[in-house]
Amino acid sequence: MNGRTIYLLAALAGGAILPVQVALNTLLRRYVGEPMQVTFISYLAGTLASLAICLVAQYPIPAAAVLSQTSWWMWIGGCLGTLYVWSTIFATPKIGASLALALTIAGQMIAALFLDHYGALGLTKFAASPTRIAGVVFVVVGVSLVAYAKR
Repeated sequence: MNGRTIYLLAALAGGAILPVQVALNTLLRRYVGEPMQVTFISYLAGTLASLAICLVAQYPIPAAAVLSQTSWWMWIGGCLGTLYVWSTIFATPKIGASLALALTIAGQMIAALFLDHYGALGLTKFAASPTRIAGVVFVVVGVSLVAYAKR
C-alpha cells in the first residue's frame, strides 16, 4: 500500500457513508418534521461525536493566537455543511436518494473542477485538463441517466 492509498480509501469511505447519512436523516424527518430540525439534530450528534473523538485522542485545544489569525470566511464551512445536509433531507423524499446524491456529486465535481483549476481557497492548483473535464462530463451524463430513469 503506497502513501496515497489511505487517502483514496478515506475519500471512498466518506462517499460510501453519504447515502447512509441521507437515508437516516430522511427517516428521522418522518418523526421530527422539518428538514432544518433534522439538520440541527444531525449536526448536534456530529458535534458530540467529534468532541468525544478529540477527547479520546487527546487533541489539544487550538490556541487563541492561532485562531485569531484566521479570516471570518474560513469559519463558514459548517454553515455550508448545514446547507448540504438540509438540501438532501429536503430533496430526497421527493426525488429519491439516488437522484439526490447523483445531483450532489455532479455539483461537487463541477465546483471542485473550478476550485482545483484556480487553486481557490488555498487549494493546490490542478489544471482543468481535457481529461478531467471529460470525467466531469461523464458524471453529468450519469446524473442525466439517473434522472431519466426516475421519470
